[in-house]
Amino acid sequence: MVMSTPDHYFAEQPSSSSAPTTYEVTVRKLQLILAGDRGVFNQGDLDWGTRVLIENADVPTGGVLLDLGCGGGAIAAALAKLRPDAEIWAVDVNERAREVTQRTLALNSIGNVRVASPDEVPRDLRFDAVWSNPPIRIGKSELHQLLETWLARLTPAGVADLVVHKNLGSDSLAKWLGGLGYAVQRHTSKQGYRILHVSHIV
Repeated sequence: MVMSTPDHYFAEQPSSSSAPTTYEVTVRKLQLILAGDRGVFNQGDLDWGTRVLIENADVPTGGVLLDLGCGGGAIAAALAKLRPDAEIWAVDVNERAREVTQRTLALNSIGNVRVASPDEVPRDLRFDAVWSNPPIRIGKSELHQLLETWLARLTPAGVADLVVHKNLGSDSLAKWLGGLGYAVQRHTSKQGYRILHVSHIV
């Protein structure tokens, strides 16, 4: 996937100077210390979309979980606390985001998360669940390519929970996913954000 805007959080290498931060949040009764930085999604506070996802998605089952587009690592950290027995992958194209996620994991003494670029994930690895606040602003074609690639790596019983604001195309995205042959349910809707629960059709 080609990234064309280097200062955006979905760039591989942000050009803005680094300015590390930390902040504390409570979400789903979890107290987390989150790292942040310029050029990384969620650099100063937990955004509403990520909060809605963490607080309302069902705790995933299965042993291998994915935080797709991990940003500063909030979702990966929450998954790790909710499922300390699972192997969790935190994946992002943004090199600085991966570094920030590593700091978040260290701040919370989390050891069951593997942080990786997309190319570093073994091609034969399959995921029992995916949680993602996907990078809608990369553009429709790039977003579709991203989701098509990673949702294809769900196990047969695997599920994905994607949080998307209604004004940023949650309904059209749900329709597109249905057209690919997935079962899509609107799991919840809060603050304008909708959780799309995506699974294989049985």
